[in-house]
Amino acid sequence: MPDILHFEFMRNALFAAILSSVACGIIGTYVVVRKIGFISGGIAHTAFGGIGLGYYLGVNPLVGIIPFSLAAALGIGLLTRKAKVAEDTAIGAFWAAGMAIGVILIGLTPGYAPNLFSYLFGNILTVPSADLKLILMLDLMIALMVWLFSKEFLAISFDEEYARISGLKTVALDLLMLCLIALTVVIMVRVVGIVMVIALLTIPAAVARSFSRTLHGMMVLAIAFSVMFSIAGLWLSWVFDVASGATIILVASFVFLVTSLIKASRFRMAH
Repeated sequence: MPDILHFEFMRNALFAAILSSVACGIIGTYVVVRKIGFISGGIAHTAFGGIGLGYYLGVNPLVGIIPFSLAAALGIGLLTRKAKVAEDTAIGAFWAAGMAIGVILIGLTPGYAPNLFSYLFGNILTVPSADLKLILMLDLMIALMVWLFSKEFLAISFDEEYARISGLKTVALDLLMLCLIALTVVIMVRVVGIVMVIALLTIPAAVARSFSRTLHGMMVLAIAFSVMFSIAGLWLSWVFDVASGATIILVASFVFLVTSLIKASRFRMAH
């Protein structure tokens, strides 16, 4: 591994893996505990419209993804909470609309969009220094919001009904959490792409849940697992010359499968 770090793009990839793992571990923990992985997938695919917007306006696609992801998070949350629209219906509508907008805007953009594949399936090897700064800023924002509202998020994650009776503004807190998921999606798009972002958002936290009984402990382990999966996948993709994002997901999936089988066997032995 040290040999390949002589290359700047590999150092950027390593930094991107570490930085993205912070947001992934923190927000992924809430996603797993609250069982809202499907919402995360809907936000991620809606973000494709932001990629189209970025190409159409000639700006960094990550900048375009931010408003689309936030709009999707707020839209899905408000429709399900206020308009009483079924959650899967709201997710499907935003999912399809975001993808359609992205296709239209990319089609209207003169020339060819050469990096589109990397945003769909991820290419951590192409992350520039400018994107690292953006990811760092989003990391700090996510960590700050979670620190400020840690007790409130804990309450709505485990007993939302009691939190509402206790006087907490559960709808506002839920929308805030969805917005943080949206910002995490923005970060993960450059690492594993829109198509696979839900996997890296949930698998490290799911593995961490098997080794921790507290929410904060689960977050720390989820960050550590995410870093390990990303670095291992990055190294394997270099060795075997295969897609980095897909390799990271395969490493994470393999560890998740092994830990699940071990957990299941222990459960059977205990009973």
